[in-house]
Amino acid sequence: MRTWAGDGAVRLLADDPPTGTLLLERLDEDRPLAAVPDVMKATEIVAGLLVRLTSLPAPAGLRRLGDLTTDMLARLPAVLEIVRDEDDRRLLRDCAAALREVADDPGDRLLHWDLHFENVLAAGREPWLAIDPKPLAGDPCFELLPALWARADEGHLLRRFDLLTEALQADRTHARAWTLARILQDALWRLEENLTPNQDQASIARTLLTPRRRG
Repeated sequence: MRTWAGDGAVRLLADDPPTGTLLLERLDEDRPLAAVPDVMKATEIVAGLLVRLTSLPAPAGLRRLGDLTTDMLARLPAVLEIVRDEDDRRLLRDCAAALREVADDPGDRLLHWDLHFENVLAAGREPWLAIDPKPLAGDPCFELLPALWARADEGHLLRRFDLLTEALQADRTHARAWTLARILQDALWRLEENLTPNQDQASIARTLLTPRRRG
C-alpha cells in the first residue's frame, strides 16, 4: 500500500511494523462494488483499478509469481494421482499446459492478487478504491480470475474476460494462459486439502479452453 500511495487503493496513513498494525483512510464499508447491480459495470470498474494497480514494479521482498509457477508444476503429478475423474485430470493437464506456455516470463508488476468486487469499496476522494491486497510480484494477467469468478452465475464470462484483457492491453492468448494458471493454483490447493474443486472455476476454464467461433 505504501508503493501505491493511494493510487487506486486505500491509503496507508501510518503503520507499526512490530505489531503489524495499520492505520488506513476511512472508506464506506457499506458500499462494496459487489452491490453494483450491473456486473459488466462492476467489471469495468475493476478493470480501471487493475490497470492502475499493476502499473508499478513490485518492491523487493515480495513473493514472486515465478516461484509459484515452479511450485505448481512440481506438485501437479502427485495431485493427478488422486484425481479419479478423467475429465478433471484432463482439465488440470490443460491448465498446466497453458501455464507452461507463459511460465518463462512471470512478470514483475505489483499485483493485488485478490481484486474481486468485495475488495473494492466506495470512497470519498475517489468513487472506488481497492482494499485487502495479498501482494505478489508478477504478470498483471494473473489478476483476472477473481473478477471473473465473482458473480459467475450472472454470466457474460467472455465479455468480462475481454473487457479486462483489453483494459490491460494484453494479448488474449497470454491472458487466457495466466487465468488458467490461476485456476490450476486454486485446484491444486483444494485437492491437496481433500476439498471439492470449485465448479465455477472449472466452468471458466472449460469456457476459455473452448475455441471461439469466428464471425
